[in-house]
Amino acid sequence: MKNRIRAKREKLGMTQEDLSKVVEVSRQTIISLEKGKYKPSLILAHKLAQLFGCRIEDIFIFEGDENIE
Repeated sequence: MKNRIRAKREKLGMTQEDLSKVVEVSRQTIISLEKGKYKPSLILAHKLAQLFGCRIEDIFIFEGDENIE
């Protein structure tokens, strides 16, 4: 799953560490999210959307080829 976390984080002038503290996850989680290696919980996705002032769908790009099980 692709996402726009890095672009939105940088637009706010935040570091990965800053973002991790605000949404209460580790910096490693932010790194994994930005690389598309980690799928966030709905709660984390909602926190990110609130912080960035947008909808979850504006952050995460569902490409249709992901395994939904």
